[in-house]
Amino acid sequence: QVQLVESGGGLVQAGGSLRLSCAASGRTFSNYAMGWFRQAPGKEREFVAAISWSSARTYYSDSVKGRFTISRDNAKNTVYLQMNSLKPEDTAVYYCAVPGTRLILTTKRDEYDYWGQGTQVTVSS
Repeated sequence: QVQLVESGGGLVQAGGSLRLSCAASGRTFSNYAMGWFRQAPGKEREFVAAISWSSARTYYSDSVKGRFTISRDNAKNTVYLQMNSLKPEDTAVYYCAVPGTRLILTTKRDEYDYWGQGTQVTVSS
């Protein structure tokens, strides 16, 4: 059974940093892209960042570009999201996800089949 477990969320002041981790188990995702999404109260879940299986390519939403960095360690089956210069509008539940198809790198929520339970990030002003 595939399981994705996020960690690293918490409460931070504006301008601060957090590092999220997502550990995958149940199968090897070394041939799969991995992504991060977030969902704020009353809003739809939105794309944040994605990384290809080899780490050669990354995508970011415009709202986080230049502040967030996605990375992965295939030996540990883990993806990370380093979040710097956090803003109150970054407050959301953050989810890691894996697409259902090998090798594709996508920003489309519907193309992700596996999801973690989410970790809360709260940025105070």
